[in-house]
Amino acid sequence: MGVLMNQMPIKLVVSIIYKEDRFLKKAEEELKKHYGDSEAFFLKVPFDYTKYYCEEMGSPLKRKEISFKKLVETKKIPDIKLLTNKIEDKFCEKNKRTVNIDPGYITAAKLVLLTTKDFVHRVYLGKCIFAESTLFYQNNTFNAWPWTYPDYASKEMVDYFNKVREVYVNGSPGIKDIT
Repeated sequence: MGVLMNQMPIKLVVSIIYKEDRFLKKAEEELKKHYGDSEAFFLKVPFDYTKYYCEEMGSPLKRKEISFKKLVETKKIPDIKLLTNKIEDKFCEKNKRTVNIDPGYITAAKLVLLTTKDFVHRVYLGKCIFAESTLFYQNNTFNAWPWTYPDYASKEMVDYFNKVREVYVNGSPGIKDIT
């Protein structure tokens, strides 16, 4: 029989897709109210791997990756996606989103994204929220699964998430590097 163990808190990350900087700023302010300060580093890149959001949000779109200093208890994971959906709704104009916020988290072993959409490789967490292991950590770097979105598998994104993981592993008491 397995032994039940408390889970270590997770490192919250969010990806914000947006067209206008003013909506990015508003979304960041809302996230800060709930999760505190973000790290001093972030990744800002064009969002050009897909046109999926262009009809709703316009173009060209940009993406900002943010991680937060304060760790989050694992039992709160579904609530993160519920909150980001509310933030998206708050800043809608003419029933269209001005920001798309994709939350996720990092552990020593993986990057997990949260979603409301079920699929064969996603696990139900409760509260209508699913989780997807998007990257796994092996050989001193994050690696993509066959289902990983191409932008998350890009060198820029992997390098960024490696940096966030390093902060998580080295800066958090009780977290051990698994490699």
